[in-house]
Amino acid sequence: MADLLNTLKKAAMDAMAAGSPTAIMFGEVSKADPLEVIVDQRFTLPADFLLVPESLIHFEINLHHSHEYTDDSGSGINTKQTKPALPEKPIVIRRGLEVGDKLLLLRVQGGQQYIILDRMVGTS
Repeated sequence: MADLLNTLKKAAMDAMAAGSPTAIMFGEVSKADPLEVIVDQRFTLPADFLLVPESLIHFEINLHHSHEYTDDSGSGINTKQTKPALPEKPIVIRRGLEVGDKLLLLRVQGGQQYIILDRMVGTS
């Protein structure tokens, strides 16, 4: 009789778990390369379990440039070059995930993958 009761309890718990296929969780980046996230201060997820959106991937562009032009004023035709323009260092468009970043995660059913929804700001 006790086995039947335990089986029914387990079936009820499994049915409840199946009714909520996803869960919102909080995490913190513990390692940036390779990516690792501590979830709710309980367990650590390696990069294989994490789906990172493009908005959280590091992206920078180099706008430093100069131009060649033809100077045909005065003493013949010369090819000249403008002075370099814009900063020499690349400009960061999106910063990637860094150690200490607080994250909002969506656990996919089964808990085998977690989607990083966004970085949290203003949290301590």
